[in-house]
Amino acid sequence: MDRLLFSFVLICSIFGVVLIDSASSVWAFDRFGDAHFFSKRQAVYLAAGLVAMMIISKLDYLFWYRHAKLIYIFSALLLVLVLIPGIGLERNGSQSWIGVGPISIQPAELAKAGVLMMTAALISRSTRKLTMKKMILLMSVVLMPFGIVMLQPDLGTGTVLAGSGLSLLFLAGVSIRFFLFLFGAGITGFAALVIAAPYRMQRIYSFIDPWQDPLGAGFQIIQSLYAAGPGGLFGAGFFDSRQKHFYLPEPQNDFIFAIAAEEMGLAGSVIIVLLFSSVIWRGILIALGAPDVFSKMLAGGIVISLGLQAVINISVVIGLIPVTGITLPFFSYGGSSLMVVLCMCGILLNISRHSRI
Repeated sequence: MDRLLFSFVLICSIFGVVLIDSASSVWAFDRFGDAHFFSKRQAVYLAAGLVAMMIISKLDYLFWYRHAKLIYIFSALLLVLVLIPGIGLERNGSQSWIGVGPISIQPAELAKAGVLMMTAALISRSTRKLTMKKMILLMSVVLMPFGIVMLQPDLGTGTVLAGSGLSLLFLAGVSIRFFLFLFGAGITGFAALVIAAPYRMQRIYSFIDPWQDPLGAGFQIIQSLYAAGPGGLFGAGFFDSRQKHFYLPEPQNDFIFAIAAEEMGLAGSVIIVLLFSSVIWRGILIALGAPDVFSKMLAGGIVISLGLQAVINISVVIGLIPVTGITLPFFSYGGSSLMVVLCMCGILLNISRHSRI
């Protein structure tokens, strides 16, 4: 097993719990009378996720090849259940969760893994160059759950799901002309999605000029920049964030990187990026040395999914792209996200047992 990857994953996850404890303390005490409410829950998810990761790291990766279709169908059914009134739970304008008592899960997180497994399995079964018929099938496998996720709606998660799934076609050697066509179609489709939903268009406007509506659509990004900007080189000090005092909404979630930048400054932000980059680096090496097509595709897809999600999250926080509502893997609060990320890291660890690195 790749011990460096395991070490980086463990450090990122524990660091994430500590950051959540700091970022959420004011909100948690106000809502639940316990400043450590969110961090304690995340610690429980982390413990369960680490156990699952270690079990999966010893489970032969071909298990996922044999059961890729079943996992894909199961995750797709969960996505459909989310849309049924009375089953799906709505939070912050998106109906993306299924609740069972005090526990809620986000099926879109599982769908990302299901799409990668199914796509990798189909590519590995092609004995020669992918035909147009096979490419259409692969695109359907990716775009069907993407379409359901967009009905929730959840553009951020949908972008990661579609981006990581379609990237496997590139890794499989599909012509660059196909991707140029796909890029053009994607831009057109993205524009249509934005125009179809007024709140998405408002996010574009607030991204261009957040000060035109500082108390509405532009509020979150302005408060994020107020957190990240004044952090300086070493920050205001751990647990000394000002923006977590009801300025930045739910700072333990999508915008936790802003709180980290405020409290630990540029130095702390760079450390987080380097830690995450180390996970990606080990994942790339594992994918390059993987023993067969399926393991190469699956490992590569996992790395792209994690990297793409992190790039989108941090870009939103520092104002490079419009707000999409997506978590930072390992660091943001969220049981479903953390559990799925750790399980995918477990698959990487198992592939590393067979990889030539």
